[in-house]
Amino acid sequence: MSEEPIPVMTPQRQAEREKLYQLMIELAYPASREVALLELSKKNDPDLAPMLWNSFGTSYTLLQEVVNVYPFISNPILKANQSNRVCYALTLLQCVAAHPGTRPAFLRGQIPVYVYPFISTTFKSKPFEQLRLNSLGVIGALVETDDTEAISFLLSSEVVPLCLSNMLKGSKLTKSAAIKIIEKILLNKTGLSYICETHDRFARVATTLGKMTIRMMKYPCFRVLKRVVRCYLLITENELGRSALRVCLPDPLRDGTFSSAMQHDPCAKQWLKTLLKNLESRAPAVMLQVVESPQDS
Repeated sequence: MSEEPIPVMTPQRQAEREKLYQLMIELAYPASREVALLELSKKNDPDLAPMLWNSFGTSYTLLQEVVNVYPFISNPILKANQSNRVCYALTLLQCVAAHPGTRPAFLRGQIPVYVYPFISTTFKSKPFEQLRLNSLGVIGALVETDDTEAISFLLSSEVVPLCLSNMLKGSKLTKSAAIKIIEKILLNKTGLSYICETHDRFARVATTLGKMTIRMMKYPCFRVLKRVVRCYLLITENELGRSALRVCLPDPLRDGTFSSAMQHDPCAKQWLKTLLKNLESRAPAVMLQVVESPQDS
């Protein structure tokens, strides 16, 4: 049997690779670190995550950038340059979290918990919003591919309450990022069972979704509304969750309040229709597979 030929790296590709290595070397030196962080965060190279994770000292440097800003997040006056710099590091950590080759080691190192302090902040200024959004991006990268190991880690580290809190505060982007994580957790069988397993867990999720629904009557955001509906729909695939939702689903989702908002999105209309059908019936919930439109991914 003949061996497969080893791919030949083009001169351009070789030059790009050398540039990445040079930037990672520059990360090691405080004087050149900020520029290197910025330049690396702009890269979209498929090999960047393994290179970051496997190069000596780079992961430590990224975590150092994250930890260095901890003393400043208890003060509402966080400087933009402080936030920007740590956001560059968070972008690179998100890259590592998203890559299937580095995600398992990323989880074993418990790296996600380093971003939890940023998700827990409550100050409304733009630097804090950027920190929360980029930190949620790291968590979102872990749940994007329905990785049960990642879901189990996040559940054990109590990420759900943090996301629920962010669903009720911050910008529309932050709320959307947080509810998308909850949606991805509910899409996973382990995640769905976990949330519906106890009254307290279910109540936290259902109460937050209910508050969001009521608020959207005054402050509409269709992108968020659509994810709220899907989260409710996913809960109906669990028998305990479906039974509880029969008595606590918000009336605005039952009485046509949001009909006009959904009339131009067949996907959202079908989700709401199936949700209500599942709650009316005592039969097993209807499993609905609908491909999301690109703008909602």
